[in-house]
Amino acid sequence: MLDPSLETPKILVVDDNTYTLRIVQHTLEQAGFQVLTAVSGKEALNLITRHGMPHLAIVDWHMPGMSGIEFCHAVREFSDMPVIMLTAVAAEEDIVRTIETYAEDYIVKPFSPAELVARVKRVLRRMGDYSYTLDSTTRIDDHLLINFPKREALVAGETISLTPTETKLLYILVRNMGRIVTTEFILNRLWPMENALEDRLHVHIHRLRRKIETNPEEPAYIVAERGTGYTFRPQPA
Repeated sequence: MLDPSLETPKILVVDDNTYTLRIVQHTLEQAGFQVLTAVSGKEALNLITRHGMPHLAIVDWHMPGMSGIEFCHAVREFSDMPVIMLTAVAAEEDIVRTIETYAEDYIVKPFSPAELVARVKRVLRRMGDYSYTLDSTTRIDDHLLINFPKREALVAGETISLTPTETKLLYILVRNMGRIVTTEFILNRLWPMENALEDRLHVHIHRLRRKIETNPEEPAYIVAERGTGYTFRPQPA
């Protein structure tokens, strides 16, 4: 079972097979998770827009309208939400490509319920707690609120548009609020298929600070940790 001292993680399960949805939902709820379900990528995106970010998504590949890969690509435009692919697609090249670009893990159907729970817990441990509730707007403090799906920040009452990279960067930092996030980790999450340099990250950090900080020259939210990375700090009331 999950640690009762932590907020119960919310898992979004996306699969057009309703039988699979019921099995996965029952398995995860028995393990102590909260579960949302969707029968298509489009429905899943609508759920995220209405209710906010889950801690993790479990996604099928082949679905009508929007495939699981297309859903993952859409989600990457505004977050770094971890994804586990749960699908019948078993070709090695597809598995490798998906893990390199979108997924934290890949499970081929038919699956073991116990293995699914173990993999979910492992991914959540690796990605961080992300203690916020599943709301459409993430409230940081009285000065800053963030709507990840809309790629917007409400800063001192003013709506500020964020780029996809800025939104994803902010998601990574907020998910690990109060903990140092290494530069290497951020680079790998933002540009997994590129050999990105620190200077590229510094540019996006600078632009994000100008949008959300009261004084970008003396940042209070996004604090650099010399030689290590960055820490996101909410401001005291």
